[in-house]
Amino acid sequence: MGSRAVLIPVKAFHEAKRRLHDALGPEERAHLARAMADRVIDASAPLPVAVVCDDSDVAEWARRRGALVIWEPGRGLNGAVEAGIDHLREAGVTRVVVSHADLPRATGLAQVDQGVGVTLVPDRWGNGTNVMALPTDTGFRFSYGPGSFARHRVEAARLDLTIHILDLPDLAWDVDEPGDVVPVAALHADGQP
Repeated sequence: MGSRAVLIPVKAFHEAKRRLHDALGPEERAHLARAMADRVIDASAPLPVAVVCDDSDVAEWARRRGALVIWEPGRGLNGAVEAGIDHLREAGVTRVVVSHADLPRATGLAQVDQGVGVTLVPDRWGNGTNVMALPTDTGFRFSYGPGSFARHRVEAARLDLTIHILDLPDLAWDVDEPGDVVPVAALHADGQP
């Protein structure tokens, strides 16, 4: 894969975005989840992509998209990311960009890697961690969920890693609530209103 790669944890499309159930039906949520994940893979170029998952449909989709599939069933998000990074390190990857798959405006994931230490891209509220870049050999303990941005900063400090924080609006926009979808749906294919 080379020395740098993007790792994307992807939940089963049919199980994704359940918090949107009041606004979207099951098929619409699955379609949205797949479309956002497609956008994140596209935004990964020119870096190679690995998808960590535990769903056969996601694995098949990832292979069709040219991504390496890392099969890690039952690990949860934090465990899956840690296992994915271990796998990539064993394959010779020294730095990885970890990106959530629910970033409908994702662009330029390669720019997140500042080359040293840990780079964090928080969500637009400064609460969660949408994207991060880090060395694969640090034993970084991931702690996704509400408040993860602060916890990841503490973890980087614990490991004595230089911390870079990037304010990147297109990577800060994730989809968690029904109101998050409307502004994205209003964009044209070129990303303009």
